[in-house]
Amino acid sequence: MSPVPITPLPLPAGLAALDALPALEQALTGTAPIHPHEPGETPSLPEGELPADLAVAIATSGSTGTPKLSLLTAANLIASAEATAQRLGGHGQWLLALPPHHIAGLQVLLRSIAGGTTPVALEPSGVTPFALVEATAGMHAERRYTSLVPTMLARLVDDPLGLEALRRFDAILVGGAATPAALLDRARSEGVRVVTTYGMSETGGGCVYNGQPLQGVAVRTDAAGALEIGGPVVAHGYLGADTGAFRSEGGQRWFRTGDLGSVDDKGRVSVTGRADDLINTGGLKIAPRLVEEAVLAHVPAVTEAVVVGVPDPEWGQAVALVAVTSPGGPPVGPVPDAGVGEIREMLRPHLESAALPRRVLVVPELPMRGPGKPDRAAVARLLGG
Repeated sequence: MSPVPITPLPLPAGLAALDALPALEQALTGTAPIHPHEPGETPSLPEGELPADLAVAIATSGSTGTPKLSLLTAANLIASAEATAQRLGGHGQWLLALPPHHIAGLQVLLRSIAGGTTPVALEPSGVTPFALVEATAGMHAERRYTSLVPTMLARLVDDPLGLEALRRFDAILVGGAATPAALLDRARSEGVRVVTTYGMSETGGGCVYNGQPLQGVAVRTDAAGALEIGGPVVAHGYLGADTGAFRSEGGQRWFRTGDLGSVDDKGRVSVTGRADDLINTGGLKIAPRLVEEAVLAHVPAVTEAVVVGVPDPEWGQAVALVAVTSPGGPPVGPVPDAGVGEIREMLRPHLESAALPRRVLVVPELPMRGPGKPDRAAVARLLGG
């Protein structure tokens, strides 16, 4: 076990994040572990045993209660960087467009270090088409990469300058939340090389690209249908907490994700959504992600959608939709019964009856709990649930 304490490291977004590269480079040696956090926060580090080559203790997204600190070793992070480079066609120069105290943004910096390249950075709020064109003009490596969330991709694809900048990347990793199929199809038809990613802090970020696990990564389902991830990218565990989610088996680390999904006979991974997000309505269990995908595909004017269950005296829980709409769509506020009925009819050919929304609320923007990750608890509170 390592006697080296974890050092809190405030990581600002944008260009200032690059000042932390020396500390991150030292952390990747496994001799100077860090805890990246948002500037202004006062981190609290619980006591617990540390692995010998600990590099990073990073907060989870908190999708299942209180955020925990995942203990990622130098070996975890190097394995992730090398597997990513292998899948994408080689190491390259990265553009940081996400907050670096979250795993997706942090990995942009760590992959840059592992590949021996110098990253460029933009403030997440400043990822405009013009700013992206300027930033990519300063990237001179043979290969160029970035990581975005779906909302960012959608806004950039809608602008000619944004498209011009996006086409300059050899790969654009998109994750944090499910990416609408229509957005993927449109971006790819315009020559944007989008790679969907699935992963979490406990796996060093994305470890399944376009549905296929990275080299060395294994994915399977347990008896309850929950996805389990194994391989060299799986963290040592949580700092000061033993949830039973991690275990060693056959010399390999495994993590039980809590996400429901499937793995087909060709190894392709499909994610249905989190088990604890399931809506129990009239005795039937509905996966919100499937409803959200149907809404984005078949309800005009809806650009973002989150589906949650709210208490209902008749059904136990009712399926409720909170949506952001494009200009000309329904106004902000509760959608009247007649409008809800229209939405239900649009979705009826694509969803079972129990999955059709019974309440719809239009909001100017969705509450978030991380890059691209909607805060479902906050969404439920908007509905009074």
